Amino acid sequence: MEDDNRLSYFFLGLGVGVALGVLFAPQSGSETRDLIRSKTDEGRDYLRRRGQEIRDSAEEAVERGKSAIQRQKEQLSAAVDAGKSAYRESRTAGSDV
Repeated sequence: MEDDNRLSYFFLGLGVGVALGVLFAPQSGSETRDLIRSKTDEGRDYLRRRGQEIRDSAEEAVERGKSAIQRQKEQLSAAVDAGKSAYRESRTAGSDV
C-alpha cells in the first residue's frame, strides 16, 4: 500500500515537472530542435577537429621516434665499426712486435 502511494506521488511530481517545464520553456519546440541540432553540429565539428589534431600529433610523434631510432642505429653502427677498427689495429700492432 505504501509503495502504491510512493509511485502515485512520483508520477504526480513527474507530471507537475513536465507541465512546469512546458509552461516556462524559454523557446518553442522548433527553436529548441534547431538549438539542439546546432549544438550537435558544433560538437561533431569539434570532435572532428580534435581527432585530426590528435592524429597529426601522433604522426609527428611516430616520425620523431623513427628519427631517434635511426640516430641510435647510426651511433651503434659507428661504435661497432670503431671497435672493429681498434681491434684490427691492436692485432696488427701485436703482430709487429
